[in-house]
Amino acid sequence: MTSAPPQIGIQPLGQVGFRLNFNGTVVYIDPYLSDSVRQREAEDLERLMPIPLSPHEVDDADWVLITHAHRDHCDLDTLLPLASASPACRFVGPPPVRDALAQAGIAPERLLCCHCAEQIALAIGLSASATPAAHPQVETDEHGDWLYVGYLLQWQGRRLYHAGDTALTDQVFQHLSQLGPIDFAFLPVNEINYFRNRRGIIGNMSIREAFGLADELGISCVIPTHWDMFAANQVYREEIELLYEKLAPSFALKINPTAL
Repeated sequence: MTSAPPQIGIQPLGQVGFRLNFNGTVVYIDPYLSDSVRQREAEDLERLMPIPLSPHEVDDADWVLITHAHRDHCDLDTLLPLASASPACRFVGPPPVRDALAQAGIAPERLLCCHCAEQIALAIGLSASATPAAHPQVETDEHGDWLYVGYLLQWQGRRLYHAGDTALTDQVFQHLSQLGPIDFAFLPVNEINYFRNRRGIIGNMSIREAFGLADELGISCVIPTHWDMFAANQVYREEIELLYEKLAPSFALKINPTAL
């Protein structure tokens, strides 16, 4: 009788940010640990949830995966002090992220560009590869590398998909359908709508789209993201839970889990 794989420790950081602990290898995804969006972009985009930890105190990061270069995902006010506090940490992201971090002074040897679907070894038995994200469309640079990405992480036979910021398009759906079984999917649920578009806020999947994607792909568990940080972009927890109850989909729903 085979034993179950060790649990993956998880700390939700708000927006789409998470700290994941794979049996001692610590991976941060899109940590936003400041109030820089309000301070540098718009006064009414203050954080709704407290900063869970200071980036100066993040001394345990082995890897930071960044999905794209928008400030609430690639936040220099977070990443520069984090880079100092975790001097052995390496950063992975699409070309605009790599360029932004290099220009900010992070050493080139600490930066990895996630080329299309290329597998990156993070530790023994732990790997990450990029997936396309439509924000709001899938875009590539002159080398064919995606500008917005999600990540597929594989560890101990378990597969985690972090979508980053993405709408649901044919290209995204078809790529995901070719990846094989996904155990855990971190999916944004702050829908695209007229009022957000008018404000210049790029929405993502709706709750129904995220649930439909998970159902069609046979994903085992959904962790909703991008619902809790800014009032102008908010989705209420009760909305997510009510639709889950009414639609009765095939997957488990975990909101802000502490382990997987």
